[in-house]
Amino acid sequence: MEVIPAAAPASSSISCTHRCFYKTDKPSTVPVLRFKNHSSCDSSYRGITNFPVRLQVSALETVEIAPNHELFDKISTSDTFGWNTLIQKHIDHGNFHAAFTVYEQMLIRGILPDRHTVPRIIAASRLSGSLIFGKQVHGQSFKFGLSSNSFVVTALMEFYGFLEGAESARWVFEKTSQESTYNVIACTLLCRFYAMGGKPLIALELFNNMLESGTADIDAVSLATAIGACGLIKSLKEGKNIHRIARVHGLASNILVSNSLLKMYLDCASLNDARKVFDKMSTKDAISWTEMLRGHVKKGGFGEGLKLFREMITNGIKPDPLAISSILPACARMAVRKQGKEIHAHLLRNGIDMNLTVQNALVDMYIKSGSIEYASIIYSRMNCRDVISWTIMLLGCSLHGQIDLAISILHDIDHNSGSEIDQNLYDAVLSACSTARLVDMGRRFFSRITSPNLSQNTLMVLILARSALFDEAMSFIRERNLSRHPEVLKALLDGCKVHNNIYMGKQVMEQLCEFEPLNAENYVLLQNWYAQNRNWDKMERTRETMNDMGLKPKKGYSWIEYRNKVHVFGTEDLSHPQSDRIYQELQHLMKKKVEEVSNFGFHDVDEERGCNPIGHSELLAVSFGLISTEAGSTIRVTKNLHVCQNCHETVMMISEIVNREIIIKDQSCFHHFKNGRCSCHNFQSQVFP
Repeated sequence: MEVIPAAAPASSSISCTHRCFYKTDKPSTVPVLRFKNHSSCDSSYRGITNFPVRLQVSALETVEIAPNHELFDKISTSDTFGWNTLIQKHIDHGNFHAAFTVYEQMLIRGILPDRHTVPRIIAASRLSGSLIFGKQVHGQSFKFGLSSNSFVVTALMEFYGFLEGAESARWVFEKTSQESTYNVIACTLLCRFYAMGGKPLIALELFNNMLESGTADIDAVSLATAIGACGLIKSLKEGKNIHRIARVHGLASNILVSNSLLKMYLDCASLNDARKVFDKMSTKDAISWTEMLRGHVKKGGFGEGLKLFREMITNGIKPDPLAISSILPACARMAVRKQGKEIHAHLLRNGIDMNLTVQNALVDMYIKSGSIEYASIIYSRMNCRDVISWTIMLLGCSLHGQIDLAISILHDIDHNSGSEIDQNLYDAVLSACSTARLVDMGRRFFSRITSPNLSQNTLMVLILARSALFDEAMSFIRERNLSRHPEVLKALLDGCKVHNNIYMGKQVMEQLCEFEPLNAENYVLLQNWYAQNRNWDKMERTRETMNDMGLKPKKGYSWIEYRNKVHVFGTEDLSHPQSDRIYQELQHLMKKKVEEVSNFGFHDVDEERGCNPIGHSELLAVSFGLISTEAGSTIRVTKNLHVCQNCHETVMMISEIVNREIIIKDQSCFHHFKNGRCSCHNFQSQVFP
């Protein structure tokens, strides 16, 4: 096809383009396109240039027109119905260039497009991203007398709104709308584009103007659009006002409006208002249930979220991938790992689409609930992985001490030079390198970060400290002026603990007490260090300092789930009904322990100094698991603080004696004790997993 210059250049603004058409008259002849190298085009149509608005669209040059025009010849030329139907069919199948060809043939055969033709071609231009072609069809709409038709105006606003933005859509709206009336569809579209363009306040202003005019019939779509704008600006006051308007117009019970209200209240952090709307809904769809359960889960209401999910299924609503990915975080805890497995089984039984988002959510759930083996299986079977997949799995490897798998994933990322690595993935990569002590790889990835943040600098210190490269770690800290950041000092302290660098460890602890004088855990570290070195006087002075400052370390608690009930234990806890058996079991096992090991762990010296070592909360929870569960089954315990070294050594010994796997999740990681070994490789990081 030969390109014919258009009435306005492609780069000209919309206002300039349209000014060309406002003063022109309707054409006396039908516009056509000029072809070249198409023998099928009748020669009588070539060279026709008597239409003032000519089409310029390079996309049509690639459209292959059939060698014979039998199909077009069979379509009636007396009306547009057949032509419009064929155009719509091509659009429905995503064949937009074919729709352009049909439109072109209409013009060639002298058939004037009507109010159904032009909106279809404008829609095809929007969907194909053909901005120049769509603008020229807009110009033709003036010649055909269709520029003010409501169908055409709506199509044009969508076209410009999606391809150029809200201001261009507004230009069309203002040029075509009547001053005394508001087209509710067009106005709603404009509100939507402003909201999408990050200008929700303008969207609300337009909605209020439409409301005050009194000439527009407010419908559910316009209300939903305004409600969405309230959610974007997180204005509970504006949202409640729109809710009131919805009640006045009798649309508050409309499911589209109700779902929009649900989301708006949740976006405004008003879970109670959202729940009131949800409970009053006579009809609920998958969107309603998903928004509500996601709101509860986001606020930490895991139990209520799971309850809603079960009710959703009971009410015959099939959860979609969004609902599944919203509820799975509620199962990302060891105490509710069974519910997570049940949801996974529900997915498989009911053939629910397990897209990438759902697969990532499943991997994350299994990792956080302590089942790294299931997470690894799902990850290995994923046909496609993204940055989120890598991030989740690498963090999982760090949490569970899966060094070999971490190294494999790191090599995949390292060799895939085209991978887009975001900040979260860099954090995960550096964390995995610290777990696996991959110094060279850590350096290589760190060098790719343009502007490392504090978290990434801290992780690099952790990599060096864990590898006993203390001189390099100190140089790194000095070069980047990181010495006054407690996170960095704790990373350095982690390496001191792993490699028993007592001198540097003491210096770091004293600095921590100086930089964070109100953090009780720093003084606990220092007390334990003095206790380890039998410096009882300084230990007592440190304890007195804490008392004088009113600092109280966190109490240690551990819990274990058994038969759908969570059993909680504190230090030297005697409140459990089976306390006698619990302590007897521990005493029996402790007789086989050869030696006691101590170090400077995060523990309350006041609370545990002088107490029986078997009185630590994690050991009580483990003992309860041993006497309550079947032989050979895995015991899963969670602790709110770090596992101390004494308990760590004891549980390793117990795992070998009873020949059972014991999993303890503490503040830093999952400790998988099996056959006298632990997956943490005795790192027990005080900083990162």
